[in-house]
Amino acid sequence: MYRMMLLPDTIERIQDACIQHGPLNQRVYLMKMGSSEPGKLIFSIEQLAAEKGYTKIFAKVPATKSSAFLQAGYKQEASVPGFYRGQEDALFFCKYLIDSRREEKHPEVLDQIQTLAEQIKPVERDAAISDVSFLIRPCCPKDAPEMSELYAMVFPSYPFPINQPDYLRETMASHVDYFGVEHRGKLIALSSAEMDRMEENVEMTDFATLPEWEGQGLAHHLLALMETSVIQKSIRTAYTIARSASAGINIIFAKQGYLFGGRLINNTNISGCIESMNVWYKPL
Repeated sequence: MYRMMLLPDTIERIQDACIQHGPLNQRVYLMKMGSSEPGKLIFSIEQLAAEKGYTKIFAKVPATKSSAFLQAGYKQEASVPGFYRGQEDALFFCKYLIDSRREEKHPEVLDQIQTLAEQIKPVERDAAISDVSFLIRPCCPKDAPEMSELYAMVFPSYPFPINQPDYLRETMASHVDYFGVEHRGKLIALSSAEMDRMEENVEMTDFATLPEWEGQGLAHHLLALMETSVIQKSIRTAYTIARSASAGINIIFAKQGYLFGGRLINNTNISGCIESMNVWYKPL
């Protein structure tokens, strides 16, 4: 038996912008601005947040469009250099709508994990796994039911509906490449490369390993395979938004040469509660 994830937030468009919002994360997330006029867009998303009673606005913004957000009282929490076609930085802005949303539990522990990861020396990991009983491979639509079950077992909650086979097949067909580790015909670990081909960046995300297979270094091999794959598709910049409280996932990215880009306070509902997230990035 496994616990089913809570219902995910909604993804929709306001003006020409792509946003995610809903009670799961208790926030509005501006994912892409598109051609929206910054001032009008800020007004719209703040109005939405007020109507719904959300407690945070989180915005990913090109550096050249950042002035309107700063003037509106937004604070920068992170950045990814060269996010847009390797030429323009992305700034991650926030506005907290209640004081408690900005107050982290045990921030000293998160600081220690960040310091530990930043001290790690990069060690490039080959995508191949020496143990012949493991097969690391791209996933395909027929894998979707098994993938959704694995994700539901690992994550009690998640910001996107990766526990739904239809969602996995839909994103496979559009902009996400999924990868898995198979052992004796069964998927035991997964990850995904969510690409923005136009802006030439990729989010390395959706890492999940069944508990009995943790400690095998499977995520390292998946990340290496994803990098090899997206480089062949002319992707210039990779990044991730990883749980700040997970030493393991932060160390994985640090070992692979990713740089720390900042911490997003109480940002994402993952594994059953809203947690702070670390941004890591790497030019490819």
